[in-house]
Amino acid sequence: MSKWTAIVAAFLVAAMSVSGVLAEEYLSGIEWAEPAVIDPGGPDKAPSDAVVLFDGKDLSAWEGGEKWTVADGAITAGPGTLRSKDQFGDCQVHIEWAAASEVKGDGQGRSNSGVFLMGTYEVQVLDSYENKTYFDGQCGAIYKQHPPLVNACRKPGEWQSYDIIWTCPRFDGEGKLVGPAFITVLHNGVVIQNHFQLEGDTPFNRPPSYKPHPDKGPITLQYHGNPVRFRNIWVREVKEVEHKRVSEPQIVKH
Repeated sequence: MSKWTAIVAAFLVAAMSVSGVLAEEYLSGIEWAEPAVIDPGGPDKAPSDAVVLFDGKDLSAWEGGEKWTVADGAITAGPGTLRSKDQFGDCQVHIEWAAASEVKGDGQGRSNSGVFLMGTYEVQVLDSYENKTYFDGQCGAIYKQHPPLVNACRKPGEWQSYDIIWTCPRFDGEGKLVGPAFITVLHNGVVIQNHFQLEGDTPFNRPPSYKPHPDKGPITLQYHGNPVRFRNIWVREVKEVEHKRVSEPQIVKH
């Protein structure tokens, strides 16, 4: 910036201040707590505030995995439902999975599994790479409620990722629904569910419905007869920054 440009800029700022353009400030009247400082981690490292459910070693953070196996840093699905011991409400879930390298079957019979929030609400896992099925049951669907916005599947055998942002449903003291569940899902970094409002649970054989349940529940992984693999699973609690209103909103002059 030249000397004369700097002088002109300073003159304009002074003039704007005198005219009031820069002399007013909006104050919300809300006093915010300082956001926590965390290490965000990286491709092979969970954020510092995450609960690590699987780091490639064992199933100590899970129940029901007696017939699931761990080898080469990954879990392979087996008979039964794998349930996290920890319970979660509003949360961010990261999970990586891979369909079988050897393609067998088609439609729903091809590397079928599912990630269930609170053990109840399913994000479908399926090999949908060049494999057609009903759209609200393909990979990344909120099962029987909403198809993915796009099919972002990689080839069979390649590792894929889900990043899920979950807002759990709210029930009052009498078990009445006062707030539905919402979900956002990124599949391999691509948004495939955008703050979708769930109609209830995700069964195969009846319409979805909400039934009252505790405000926290497990992450569960489904076995559907296929050897789907999973790795690098972690969950972060999502909660609002603490705050309180100390005054009404106002505009102040400096």
